[in-house]
Amino acid sequence: MNNGTTIHARIDAQTKSQAQSILSELGMTLSEAITLYLRQIVFNKGIPFEVKIPNELTMKTIEKSERGEELHEASSVEEMFKELNS
Repeated sequence: MNNGTTIHARIDAQTKSQAQSILSELGMTLSEAITLYLRQIVFNKGIPFEVKIPNELTMKTIEKSERGEELHEASSVEEMFKELNS
C-alpha cells in the first residue's frame, strides 16, 4: 500500500535488523508494522500498550529469563494449568 507519505526515523542498526527478522517470520515488512502501529494509535487514541519502567524485581526476573536462569517448563498446557492451580 502506497499512500504517498514518507516517514523518516533514526534507529540503531541492530534493533532494526532484529525487528525486521521477527517481522519477516510474521510475514510483515517493517513498513507494514509501522503502519499497523500508527493505525492502532489512531484507533486507541494513544499508544496501544502500557508504557512504564519495570520495578527492580521485574527487571531482575526479565534479566534472569533472558539468560535462561530459573525457568520452569511444563510438559503440556494442561500440566501447566494443573501446576498453577495447585
